[in-house]
Amino acid sequence: MSDIFISYARSTAAQAEQIAGALRGLGYDIWRDDELPAHRAYADVIQAQLQAAKAVLVIWSADAVRSDWVRSEADRARTDHKLVQLSVDGSALPMPFDQIQCADLVGWTGDLQAAGWQTVVASLAALTGSGPDTPAQVAAGKPDQPGEVILAVLPFDNLSTDPEMQFFSDGVSEEIIQRLSRGAKLKVIGRTSSFQFRGESKTEAARLLRCSHVLDGSVRRAGERVRINAHLIEASSRTTLWSDRYDRGLEDTFAVQDDISEKIAGALDQTFSSFSTPAVDPTVYDLYLRASLKSYAPDELRTSVGLLEVATQRAPQFWEAWARLAYSRSWLRFYEPFAVRAASAPLVVGEANRALSVDPQNADALAAKLFVFPPFGQFVAAGAALETLRQAPGVGDGKRFIGWFLRAFGHVEESVAEDERAYRTNRLDPLSANMVALGKMAAGRVEEAVPIFEDLIAKNPDMSFPVSSLLRAKAFLSDWNGVDGLLKLAANRQLREFEQGLPFIRAKRDPTVENIGNWRSDFETHVSETGCVDVSRLVYAAHLGLVEEAYRAIEGARLGPAGTGGDMMGPDGYRTSLLFQAGMPELRNDRRFPRLCARLGLVEYWDATGKWPDCADEVPYDFKTECAKVRDIPKEDFFS
Repeated sequence: MSDIFISYARSTAAQAEQIAGALRGLGYDIWRDDELPAHRAYADVIQAQLQAAKAVLVIWSADAVRSDWVRSEADRARTDHKLVQLSVDGSALPMPFDQIQCADLVGWTGDLQAAGWQTVVASLAALTGSGPDTPAQVAAGKPDQPGEVILAVLPFDNLSTDPEMQFFSDGVSEEIIQRLSRGAKLKVIGRTSSFQFRGESKTEAARLLRCSHVLDGSVRRAGERVRINAHLIEASSRTTLWSDRYDRGLEDTFAVQDDISEKIAGALDQTFSSFSTPAVDPTVYDLYLRASLKSYAPDELRTSVGLLEVATQRAPQFWEAWARLAYSRSWLRFYEPFAVRAASAPLVVGEANRALSVDPQNADALAAKLFVFPPFGQFVAAGAALETLRQAPGVGDGKRFIGWFLRAFGHVEESVAEDERAYRTNRLDPLSANMVALGKMAAGRVEEAVPIFEDLIAKNPDMSFPVSSLLRAKAFLSDWNGVDGLLKLAANRQLREFEQGLPFIRAKRDPTVENIGNWRSDFETHVSETGCVDVSRLVYAAHLGLVEEAYRAIEGARLGPAGTGGDMMGPDGYRTSLLFQAGMPELRNDRRFPRLCARLGLVEYWDATGKWPDCADEVPYDFKTECAKVRDIPKEDFFS
């Protein structure tokens, strides 16, 4: 749902759009009745949006005073203590609204410093809260919390004559990000977001990234020598706090990065504890820098793995390369046949362990292991591994998936908080945006997820996962026009991560007796032929009204699709997060659900940790009592 609901008379639509545009510029999500879906009843949508909005902004005019709709919406907002008022023509307000503060925007032309507008913004900020997404802070270019130190390290400018050296300049910045986030007690914006600002756009970085400080610089490389200039700027005053120049040989690059990190931490009065990276040959370091991931596309992942295999062969002591290799390979496995996955899992674990033997808190190595080990069903061990990842310092790429892992344990609300925390330090990263949108959808906040997915599709047309995610979101909102358009789009691209979901969406789109019957037939045929049934099919079956068929399959088949190799979180594995989706409660609302969870290994985890899933307080039966009854049921043997 939106932050602000705007109520107005049709005659002031132009003013309403101007006001809405100004508020969107401050970072607010806005809802006006021009966004009303054609397929839903007007009153139903109005009521839902009014109830969900954090604030209701009423634009009073002569026509608004006479409008029953506007007065009704204003009265509901007043009752809920979230009313903000402004007038665009000075008309006398009806009772009791004439007793409430009303900002004067008569003749307002969009001046953001106007007294009336400042009154409106202050009132909206008070109602929507001062949390991490407060729009007033966005406009001011301030960090999330007053006094909080948040650093953005921008990509250093390449001053060499060879444009290919830009990757080296980026690598210097990237390594400084890693070192500062690991050692200094400050927040550092993620690489994916800060690296979007180059050239003239760097002037907008502090405002759009909501950071308090910016580190920028340049790199000039000539032969085997490098000159690095760096300067630290306080964003609000644009004061340079520190600057320095380094002329070194390429073999000293790590020492320079460490020195810069220490100087920055000192300038910010932070404690920086350097962690040692052995000096490596410059050609090996080049391979390492070239292996940095951006799109996570299969070809990019294969290139990354190949470069890092060479780097680690040439420099076995280069533990950062081992960590990046494990992480890249753990992702490449998602695109591999099952037979290849089974062979590559030990490689990921071995490579991650090489890095962890030197740096036990390396987030990327920890995440890589969690993607492939422990095996599915070992939730107690996986929970401990996840907690180690959560506590690890720094902003490694792997930390963006903590919320995703948490949903597999049934901790949906906690997962959303983790998603939002990761997103705040990497706001322009498409994977972080996708994770936070998936979390919102899992928690039932589908309307909030839709614009994020739509923005991802518009900005990243080659990525498939936002399409499949938006397809499911549109289906849960019964936006069938949107579903039809996305199904056409899906026909022209491979949605490998959602192949099982497409038949489900089509059946949900047109739930005739024939279509549901066909889905049931395909479901039962699959179970009969494979002797297996996976979580996603069970959840989809129950949601389509086939609860009995789902539980009959559970009792007569093994859990999990055949041949997956048993990954903990593999995309074709046992997606237990689907069991806890807010929009699909049918399977877990049945008393037989705890027995399913016991076979999956989840009851063992909840019982051992005392961390019960959110659904324990939501299902129409005593969840913990039913879990106690099935506590001794053997877990599924996923590898026999």
